[in-house]
Amino acid sequence: MIPIKPVSQLTGTVRPTTDISQIPQDVATKFLSPGSLNLSVLPPLSLYIHFPWCVRKCPYCDFNSHEVKGNFDEDAYLTALRADLEASLPLIWGRKIYTVFIGGGTPSLMSAAGVDRLLSDIRTLLPIDGAAEITLEANPGTFETEKFRSFRQSGINRLSVGIQSFNSQHLALLGRIHNGDDAKRAIDIARTHFDNFNLDLMFALPGQTLIETQQDIDMALSFAPPHLSLYHLTLEPNTYFAKYPPAIPDDDTSAEMQELIHAKMADAGYVNYEVSAYAQPGKASRHNQNYWNFGDYLGIGAGAHSKLSFPHRIMRQARFKQPKAFIEASMAGNAVQESNEIDARDLPFEFMLNALRLNQGFPVNLFQERTGLLLNSIEKELQLAEKKGLIQRDHQTISPTPTGRLFLNDLQEIFLRDV
Repeated sequence: MIPIKPVSQLTGTVRPTTDISQIPQDVATKFLSPGSLNLSVLPPLSLYIHFPWCVRKCPYCDFNSHEVKGNFDEDAYLTALRADLEASLPLIWGRKIYTVFIGGGTPSLMSAAGVDRLLSDIRTLLPIDGAAEITLEANPGTFETEKFRSFRQSGINRLSVGIQSFNSQHLALLGRIHNGDDAKRAIDIARTHFDNFNLDLMFALPGQTLIETQQDIDMALSFAPPHLSLYHLTLEPNTYFAKYPPAIPDDDTSAEMQELIHAKMADAGYVNYEVSAYAQPGKASRHNQNYWNFGDYLGIGAGAHSKLSFPHRIMRQARFKQPKAFIEASMAGNAVQESNEIDARDLPFEFMLNALRLNQGFPVNLFQERTGLLLNSIEKELQLAEKKGLIQRDHQTISPTPTGRLFLNDLQEIFLRDV
């Protein structure tokens, strides 16, 4: 973390060969001027890179993804990503990157040369921590042994593999481009070249039974993945499934599936450190932990979001979503479509929306460190959550109770303040 000097003292070198006078004046004025907050330190900084193309759009997916359909120009997009990153540098002068996550879409559609170019550009422009976690999302339908060997050689040191299920029938209903055999082959390739990888699985799928859920979990565990993300299928707005909802397991069956998953993972020695995340000891995702701890992240690429802290304010940004619009805007010098300062009244909810997802909770001093607000400013809300049995706290930690984890939305909403 970087100690923050008052703005009046920001006159020395803040990055090798770069002082504050080199930052464009409008950026310095907007972000470094006095404001409503006083942050004593800046949180750790992550980099997120969005790759917006897929072979086929899944019917449940509400992410910013677009079918390739022969119109993907890798070179043009990589050039736009570099331009976006270069334009963003004044916002993060002097700050080191601790994790990198290349998400999508399907980033594994990129060529080996494309990934190598992307990582080279990042290293050229940013100080990357020597032990940085660098993750790439991959679809089992895109796995090629040589390409993934090249990904590892280029610097990717963690994969996140979108398995979703090992049941070919369920995969077809989910619109996935791979089958069960492809999923197993992909994991074999992943663990051959990567000692750190995650498997994404979904449950409460259309027509799925409790026994089939157990079969998916058992198969996943047979590969001993360092990390497993286990998501309940939700029918998100503006998706095909929202318009044409499939028959999914009822709430009681879904709850049984969740209990089964938790028991199986615990028996296998995995720690359920976040609502949907299970990890072997020491293998929790550092990138995701930074999100949950209300850390900072710079997001580049089509539709990417950023959350960046400055001495007296916390900002959010969003890039243009459509790939063509993003490329054009980035090459014109500014890919940011929306930028706004988080109101101090909203910060408690924003913080708790993230931190309360962590089953072990968070240190009490983290709230003030990340929001610039005193903990007693939310004492009324904390007392209410405690009275309802949704949190437990002492002088060191605040954490959700088992009931709080079960009714997490209700717990988080306690910190949502009326305008």
